[in-house]
Amino acid sequence: MEDPRELLRRAGEMTAGVIAGIGPGRLGDPTPCTEWDVRALINHLVSGNLRFAAMITGEPGPGREDDVLGADPLAAFRGSVAALRAAFDADGVMDRTFRTPTGEGPGRMLAGLRVCELTVHGWDLAAATGQPRDLDPAVVEFASGVFRGRPLPRGGPAPFAAEQQAPAGAPAADRLAAFAGRQVPAPAAP
Repeated sequence: MEDPRELLRRAGEMTAGVIAGIGPGRLGDPTPCTEWDVRALINHLVSGNLRFAAMITGEPGPGREDDVLGADPLAAFRGSVAALRAAFDADGVMDRTFRTPTGEGPGRMLAGLRVCELTVHGWDLAAATGQPRDLDPAVVEFASGVFRGRPLPRGGPAPFAAEQQAPAGAPAADRLAAFAGRQVPAPAAP
């Protein structure tokens, strides 16, 4: 895998753009991730970013269930992306090996996993709040390659449902979401 830090920056900006489009009245809306509403899904992303940054720096991070959003979800998200990027930008991090809950892996793999997480959940947030789902093509292509390059844990308590059928002519981001087990809404009528 090439150095994914530029894609991580782009995925962070892309998802921040989606979060910026979410009004406070939409935070309780359901998402394609049925266990989380919009606010909880943003919290999941922020918490994940902070946990990965902590894994890299060796400092304590938040627990999976901690509420890390505060009163401004967008500011919390942007701050978490800045912390994550700073951690990955440290000398030698991309080639160091880190212990993760799913085994050991190099920094470049961890950065790639965050790109995938931000991409799929950015799509989830856009779909949940009626925003355009035309995500950054380079980021979507990268995430698609990662997801299709290995078996995904699917079903039951696994993070991915069975692959779904995307509507005919669906854009790449919708096809990625369907591969990740999301029901993709039909395109809006012109």
